[in-house]
Amino acid sequence: MTTSEQAVTSSTAPSVVPEQALDRDCTTLSRHVLQQTVKTLNAPSLLSPEAQDISAIMNRIALAGKLIARRLSRAGLMAGVLGFTGEVNVQGESVKKMDVYANDVFISVFKQSGLVCRLASEEMDKPYYIPENCPIGRYTLLYDPIDGSSNVDINLNVGSIFSIRQQEGEDLDGEAVDLLQDGHKQIAAGYILYGPSTVLVYSVGDGVHSFILDPSLGEFILAEENIKIPEHGPVYSVNEGNFWQWEESLRDYIRYVHRHEGYTARYSGALVGDIHRILLQGGVFLYPGMLNKPEGKLRLLYESAPLAFLIEQAGGKASTGTNRLLDVVPDKLHYRTPLIIGSPQDVQLVESFIQDYAKRNQ
Repeated sequence: MTTSEQAVTSSTAPSVVPEQALDRDCTTLSRHVLQQTVKTLNAPSLLSPEAQDISAIMNRIALAGKLIARRLSRAGLMAGVLGFTGEVNVQGESVKKMDVYANDVFISVFKQSGLVCRLASEEMDKPYYIPENCPIGRYTLLYDPIDGSSNVDINLNVGSIFSIRQQEGEDLDGEAVDLLQDGHKQIAAGYILYGPSTVLVYSVGDGVHSFILDPSLGEFILAEENIKIPEHGPVYSVNEGNFWQWEESLRDYIRYVHRHEGYTARYSGALVGDIHRILLQGGVFLYPGMLNKPEGKLRLLYESAPLAFLIEQAGGKASTGTNRLLDVVPDKLHYRTPLIIGSPQDVQLVESFIQDYAKRNQ
């Protein structure tokens, strides 16, 4: 064969797509969740009710993510989307218009799902009940619809956090006391990160997996399976503007990283974005309590516990500083905890400063 014939043959031959890449491109979120749920729940098949239920719930969460991502991408071009509503939520925080929209989106996509009896959100004082779903929908979705909403108006990353729990008992008084249990009771947890691409990360108790929204398909496509957080990472993520409001042990830790090479500060003001960076690159995220507010700011059921579930599944660690975070039992729906989360070595280092300080002051 001449050189010219070889060139023609090369240019006209069909390209060969590696089988592994093609399999990944064809793995949608719904397919993946079914497979993972069957393995985790030891269900007999993909058609088992439990696997079908969790897959369907995750599909509705994905739909909420798509709707919120679309709204965020057009927010600056639409009137009445950005800014504050003028109201204050149950947490005592000023409510942004995107908070309300995102919260309503989650309610709307589950109203006719037949799957979820209750939705509990940091934006609502009490759970939102869907009575028509309750006879058969024995699940509860807990979520933070828009975390880091202060970033929306300046076009920075924000995210949504979610957790799925099984309803226990009939909850006849509407107080949802069965939700006041530790984080081990979560069936699944994850987050959606809205940025240059929309990323969904989840776990059903068998590893952590990430998906990227392909706008041309309208589907979340598998990006990476079984993500493992590094044992140690260079990033420490904390709002150092609160330095003088922390206990001395946390200030000692910050002085330590300032004095040692190999550390870099990264803090965006959006919990999901900061956690996603640490999941992939390693390091530690801190939102400690303060001298005048030792319980911290983050809500256990909507933020801390779902992220702790996820990070532990990736081989990381999550702590209040003195206790494993997934062991914490709340006494109310909007219970708050300090959060120290990330690579195991880095979380342990922060805990060692807290322990040493406590021993010195016994």
